[in-house]
Amino acid sequence: MTRRSISKRVAVVTAAALVAVGTFAAGAAVAGQEKAAKPAKKQVAALFDEWNAALKTQDPEEVADLYWDDAVLLPTLSNQVRADRESRIDYFEHFLANKPVGKKIETHINVLDSNSVLDAGVYQFTLTDHDSGEKKIAKARYTYEWEKRDGEWKIVNHHSSLMPED
Repeated sequence: MTRRSISKRVAVVTAAALVAVGTFAAGAAVAGQEKAAKPAKKQVAALFDEWNAALKTQDPEEVADLYWDDAVLLPTLSNQVRADRESRIDYFEHFLANKPVGKKIETHINVLDSNSVLDAGVYQFTLTDHDSGEKKIAKARYTYEWEKRDGEWKIVNHHSSLMPED
């Protein structure tokens, strides 16, 4: 065997080894993504608890922090679509004046994948009139779409509408 044919053979074997290692690494990365753990329904339910706790702070910015910048909010007590942070803060300034306390009545959680979940059902808010102190209940249908980005769960879509029969 000539020196030249040995060099070619070494080059071919080296190239094949690099391709194999690269293919394995790419396959492992894809497998890692496929095997990313889906959140348990209990974890998804806890996201609402976090949102409800933010309401109790009476800080509209803290509530708005639970929404991605590109989120859409179709709120319970407003006809205006809230598609940016400023308009969500504006909504929560007014909503929080009623000292809302949310409680889920019926919930249906669908875990779509490791980074997106839907939580839909019926909840109610106990609202306190800031002038009279009178309490009333607002019952509504809801849908939250939560999305995990860079390891953090936030709301990307939130729809809430008063029950038509109430």
